[in-house]
Parts: sequence; C-alpha cells; structure tokens
Amino acid sequence: MMTELEYFEHAITLEKYMAQMESNQEKTYAIYEKFDLPDHPELFDLLKQKQPKILAITEDWCGDAMMVNPILRKIAEAGDVEVRCVYRDDNPELIERYLTDGGKSIPKYVFLSQDGDVLGSWGPRSAKVQDMVEEKKSRLPEEADPQYKLHWKTVIGEISDRFTSDPELWQDTYEDLSKTLKESLA
Repeated sequence: MMTELEYFEHAITLEKYMAQMESNQEKTYAIYEKFDLPDHPELFDLLKQKQPKILAITEDWCGDAMMVNPILRKIAEAGDVEVRCVYRDDNPELIERYLTDGGKSIPKYVFLSQDGDVLGSWGPRSAKVQDMVEEKKSRLPEEADPQYKLHWKTVIGEISDRFTSDPELWQDTYEDLSKTLKESLA
C-alpha cells in the first residue's frame, strides 16, 4: 500500500493537471483568472516557512474541483508550495482513506510535511457552499418521479453556474481552505 508521500511523488503538478483537463477546463481557467487572492501574508509566510506538500485527489469532470482547484493553485503560488494531483477514479485505495460522510467526494486535499507525514486534509467544499448545494437539492422531486432526471440536470446547471460566477463562494472557499491549512501547519 502506497503512502500519501508516494502518491505525491508519482502525481502530476496542478498546473499540468489543469492544462490537460478534458472537462471544465475553460471554466476552471476562468475562475483562476477572475479570483482575486486576498492579501494574507501570515498564511503565505507560514506556507513558505513550513513548505508543505499538497496532494490533491480530483477529477476534471467534478464541479467542486472546477471551482476549488484554481483557488488552491493561487494559494500555492503565493506560498511557493507544490500541489500535485492524482485522479480519484484511478486511485480507489487512496480516496477510501479520505471519505466524506462515507462518500468519495472530491476534491480532497491532503497536507503533508516535508517528511511525508499527514498534517491534515480539506474538502470537498466549505460549509457555506455545502448549504447552498443542499438548498438547491432540497427542491428536487423524489428519485422515482419521472421528472427527477430533468430537475436534477437543472439543479446541477444552477450549481455549476454559481460555482463559475459567484465571488462570494470563491471567497468563502478560500477562507475555509486557508483556515484548515493554517490549523494543519500550526
């Protein structure tokens, strides 16, 4: 069984991952270009001092990853930290270590020390984003309803639209991810 550090060492960089995306690439880069990274010198100084390795478990078809990966990339660039990505579906044994309420939700970010010790993890979304998603899903009919699939597509479209256009969601995601990163490195 591979360690998280071994996964990291065999993974691709976040930059390469984004460059070779087959789904959501345009939206991911749009968020990357539009997200204004807050001035947060204490976080960036901490990252530069501790130099964690960040292992991202992700897939390019995932709407959450589409929104959060560009935010993580901006944090990593400001803190001079390397992020490497593995695909969830190709690494079932890894995602099994980082389930969310029993599910294989992504993205998941695993924070590692220079020696490869797991310091913490984050993902797939902040509480505020989760609340928004749950509110949208609460309007769905029962799965047995013949209109369920149509409504499901509409809800997913609404969520994706918010992910790609709502700076408040980006800011909340940044704050939640930054908080967890700082706590993990303390």
